[in-house]
Amino acid sequence: MTSTPEGLALPADPTRVNDYDSIAEGYAAENETSLMNAYYERPAMLELAGDVAGRRILDAGCGSGPLFAELRARGAVVTGVDASAGMLEPARRRLGADADLRVVDLADPLPFPDGAFDDVIASLVLHYLEDWAPTLAELRRVLTPGGRLIASVEHPFVITLMQRSAGEKPDYFRTRNRVEEWTMGGRTARMSFWDRPLHAMTDAFTAAGFRIDAISEPPPAPAAPDLFPEVFREFAGTSFLGFLFFVLRAG
Repeated sequence: MTSTPEGLALPADPTRVNDYDSIAEGYAAENETSLMNAYYERPAMLELAGDVAGRRILDAGCGSGPLFAELRARGAVVTGVDASAGMLEPARRRLGADADLRVVDLADPLPFPDGAFDDVIASLVLHYLEDWAPTLAELRRVLTPGGRLIASVEHPFVITLMQRSAGEKPDYFRTRNRVEEWTMGGRTARMSFWDRPLHAMTDAFTAAGFRIDAISEPPPAPAAPDLFPEVFREFAGTSFLGFLFFVLRAG
């Protein structure tokens, strides 16, 4: 979460949400080295993915392509989709002209045949969607039988604790909308999230035909405490909760 420094204006259309186009360059730069992305979420996703050599992977919500690059370096055949054309510009610079990158909104049908992928990586993207059912059905469709959906989302317990500490009274058991302002690279965008309890997530996964192989709450990368000592001084140990991770198997 990023607060808005004084003197920075909102985008011209303040009603627009999830405007990654306007913050694409700033977000891509921060994603490279931030604690939550580079030293927590991304290493955890790669650890859960394991050996991906030769596997066909859809990076669903690929952003500027850091996971795409890591998976490709490990021998995977990767396709990336993102709703933001602006985010795909730094991805193309990073990955090269031959990378399979497409502007696709995960709320819409996917432009791939049935069983096109062995794995789908959905990194911090599902929590932008109000209704998971159509998206999960499409992700299930493009997976081979036994293929994996590896997903990360904001941890619902952490979100609830943060809202309570801010004086709000969230209803953990209700799916509810939350809007924040993010400022990156001198640009500000309004971001809309749909918070839901853990049981609503697992119900959605199983209803879509997935079997839950793992629910993970991993620690950050070993280097994180030394690189971000001011953050870890707030914790008794060297671990914290931020995101929730799932490994799901297509039936």
